[in-house]
Formats: sequence, C-alpha cells, structure tokens
Amino acid sequence: MTQVTREHFGENVEKWTLQTPQVSAEILTLGCVIKSVSCQSKDGQVDDVVLGYDHLEGYVADRRYFGALVGRVANRIAGGRCVLEGTELRLDVNNGPNTLHGGLIGFNKAVWHAEPVNGGVCLSHVSPDGDRGFPGELHVSITYRLQGETLTANYEAQTTKTTPINLSNHSYFNLAGQGTADIYDHEVSINAQSYLPVDDTMIPTGEVRAVEGTPFDLRKAVLIGPRLKEVPGPGFDHTFCLASPGDPWKERHTARVCHPPSGRVLEVSTSQPGVQFYTANFLDGSLSGKAGVRYGPHSAFCLETQNWPDAVNKASFPDSLLRPGEKYQHVTHYTFTTI
Repeated sequence: MTQVTREHFGENVEKWTLQTPQVSAEILTLGCVIKSVSCQSKDGQVDDVVLGYDHLEGYVADRRYFGALVGRVANRIAGGRCVLEGTELRLDVNNGPNTLHGGLIGFNKAVWHAEPVNGGVCLSHVSPDGDRGFPGELHVSITYRLQGETLTANYEAQTTKTTPINLSNHSYFNLAGQGTADIYDHEVSINAQSYLPVDDTMIPTGEVRAVEGTPFDLRKAVLIGPRLKEVPGPGFDHTFCLASPGDPWKERHTARVCHPPSGRVLEVSTSQPGVQFYTANFLDGSLSGKAGVRYGPHSAFCLETQNWPDAVNKASFPDSLLRPGEKYQHVTHYTFTTI
C-alpha cells in the first residue's frame, strides 16, 4: 500500500510524498522534480540517494537539472536548428553552440498541475505553440507511481502540430547517500551492444559504434572509478543504444548500479531506445546542495532514458517527431533493492 500526501513547498509549488515500507519519494510540481528517494541499506540504514536542494530557491536557480523532467527535447540539438516539414526551426542556444534540454526555459522551470492517482501523482502541463521555438500546442503529462520498491514514470503527450519531442528525467543518484564525495565504488552495467560517439560539442557524430573492445562495454558490471580513467574526456556523457532504429519501443532491462558497501542496488528498465549515462562531470563544487554539501565531479550518476540525441537532424536515428493525432508514450521503472 502506497501512502500519498502533499504539502506546500514554497509559494505556488507543492511537494508530493509517495511512501511504501521499502521506499519514500518526494516529487515537486516545479519541473516534476524528484526531490528525494530514501531507501534502506543492507544494514537497515535509510538514506536519501538523490542530489538536490533543501529549499525551493535552489531549484528555481538551478542550472544542472537536479531531479527534473527535461524537454520538450532532452539532450542536445546541433546548432539549435533543425528542418521540420520544409521549415527551419531556430531554437534557444544554451549549451555552447547547441540547444540543451529544451532551451533557456525548459519544462524543468514550469510549475505543473498535479492530481492524485492510485499510488502516486499525475502532473500535467500545456506548452504553447512556439514555446522556445518548438511548433504546436503540446499537452504533456507524467505520472509517478510508487509500488513496493519500484518508482515508475509514465510519460504521455499530444500535439496540435508536428514537433520534436524527447522527454526524460535528470535525477542524479549516489547510492552511498547524497552528499557522498564520489561514485568510484559503485558498479554499473548497461544492457547495450552499441553507443553513440560524440564530437567536441557532445553532438553524436552519426556513427553507431559497437561497445565491444572499448571502455564503453558495460554489458558486464564494472567498477566506475577505474573505468572512468579509461574513458576519453572528463567521464561518461554518452548515449547507449538499447534498440536499433525501427525497432518497436518496448520495455527493456536497461541498467543496474550497485554500491557494494551499502548493498544498495538501482535497476532501471525503459521503453525508450536509449539511455544517457552521465557521471556528473560538470559539477565543480560551486553548488551548495542538501545540508550545504558542495557537489563535485563524479559525485553522482544519471541514467537518462530517452531517444537518441539530435535525432531530429539525423534521418538514420529513431524518429523523434510527434504528429497531430498521435500519442507520445513511454515508461521508465526505477527499482531500489539491496544485496
């Protein structure tokens, strides 16, 4: 049985708490933020494993998308431009030369309407035609449900005009407990045969490269600390391909992260064709998070289930367009257990 409660969290924002005997999750109506996930260690110690802020002001000012739903288009669009039905869209450029996570004011900054559902909360938002350069009035919702050890996110959207869409959640996890210095003692496995190499602005080159024989081969569990030393650049910030273009979007086991000292395990499954594995490379200690902790590089990991980045500019990638009369729909499950 899931207990669902809500309370005010600053002006015009609510905090919804979903609680079972195994897990507790807090959801904000600002940006559909997963504010916290508290779960037990193998010794019964309960810790919050999600990075973020204690107060609303932190999320209002936040530029790192802590816990937020990102969109209309998660990840990057090259040059802030794409051609859609013969018309060039010019979008916000907010990440070097590219558009990132919907532009300057994405879905993470909207206050969503919330209604209770069985075992959770449904949050909805209407993005107007032309919002940050994206066409069509987009009606979008996400339903979070907590059942036992599993937090589920169901995404849905419909549009009045053809538009790019790629919704994801950007939670930063540390299974040792948020505020722990790094994730080097975590083990990760990702069920992907291939990944997307990127250029120096983090845009996929268009190549789909096999993980075999590379530091990106995470099909068997590896310790994150030593593997980070083998990855070019500051760390992982790459899409792992869970399906090939044209494959049906069906739920697949995606990833498993284990923290052996605490025994905590996070398993993720999704119906999306990709997952962005990010090791918080750009946290630099300048942000003061929960309890005043300053989050540094590699202090967390993200598993952002999503379509492949820049798909709107790459015909060989999975279709990223939503058309009138269609329904955008996908699901992601996060299961918190112990070994």
